[in-house]
Amino acid sequence: MIQCTCLVQEGQISAASEAVLRDKLNAFTQRTFGAGAEINWIAVPKGSGFTASQPSTSSIVSMRAPAPVNQAERGPLLRELCGFWTAETGQTLNEVVGVISDPVPA
Repeated sequence: MIQCTCLVQEGQISAASEAVLRDKLNAFTQRTFGAGAEINWIAVPKGSGFTASQPSTSSIVSMRAPAPVNQAERGPLLRELCGFWTAETGQTLNEVVGVISDPVPA
């Protein structure tokens, strides 16, 4: 399984959109890495997350690849990831932090 953490602002993403995003994340990791997504969905309580000293509207979508991903591959993958996230949530690209990190060396 591909570990995936989604950090969102409480009340910002509906239950229906969350279900769609979970399905899309799972399909993305299946196609990209050959394994399903194990998703840790964290809703930051209202008033607890700030960006530039204002209540945050940002989301962080982070996953760890099972093998190193070169930069030529990483860019298109992150554009795809952030693209389906913004299409579903209505957030702008400036509100989404997409992360595909390499495995931690042993």
